[in-house]
Amino acid sequence: MSEGIVIIPTYNEIENIESIIRAVFLVDTAFDVLIVDDNSPDGTADKVKELQAEYAGRLFLEVRAGKSGLGTAYVHGFKWAINRKYEYIFEMDADFSHNPQDLEKLYNACVKGADMAIGSRYVTGVNVVNWPLNRVLMSYYASSYVRLITGMTIRDATAGFICYRRKVLESINLDRIKFVGYAFQIEMKYRAHANGFNIVEVPIIFTDRTKGESKMSNAIIKEAIFGVVALRIKRMLNRL
Repeated sequence: MSEGIVIIPTYNEIENIESIIRAVFLVDTAFDVLIVDDNSPDGTADKVKELQAEYAGRLFLEVRAGKSGLGTAYVHGFKWAINRKYEYIFEMDADFSHNPQDLEKLYNACVKGADMAIGSRYVTGVNVVNWPLNRVLMSYYASSYVRLITGMTIRDATAGFICYRRKVLESINLDRIKFVGYAFQIEMKYRAHANGFNIVEVPIIFTDRTKGESKMSNAIIKEAIFGVVALRIKRMLNRL
């Protein structure tokens, strides 16, 4: 068993799943992979099962009953990884918006002392490829809004490319995490920040998906806007 595992949530990612799994296993540092699939009707889980024979003992699959959101998929994966004592636990998308080769940058940051390393689009400017301008502006100013409300200094608060030391996830009551989209990413960072962990941002280049469909929705955006305020209020009332 590797000391690190990459958790990749999927729903209808048949166009990307084999390629992303193979790309992660080509990274110089050996990481295991856990796919958390929400019972994709396009056969994503079946493709993972085929690949498990090739990557025995390194590729794992958890299939949930139905589509329940990104946040709950990660929580499911976090619990799975904690129970198996992985030291470094990664979040990564299935669509190649996160470059698998950057996993080593996040891993090395944690090996050198970070408790949580964030693959950041905005720590050295705006490093985004193939996004329309309105999407870039929305994401960039969303992080500014989060800094204003929460007091965190993180430049990319909605980032979903992360390496956690296990102790960070063990310090968070994962059963209390209910957000599913951007708000989930913000809440995980805010709780790690509130618990006093060392959080660093590692510059990456984010490339929008070229295959499959985006999971973005207005509901996810609204959840983030109001969820940040709710997190701040809970912190003020000492209920976080």
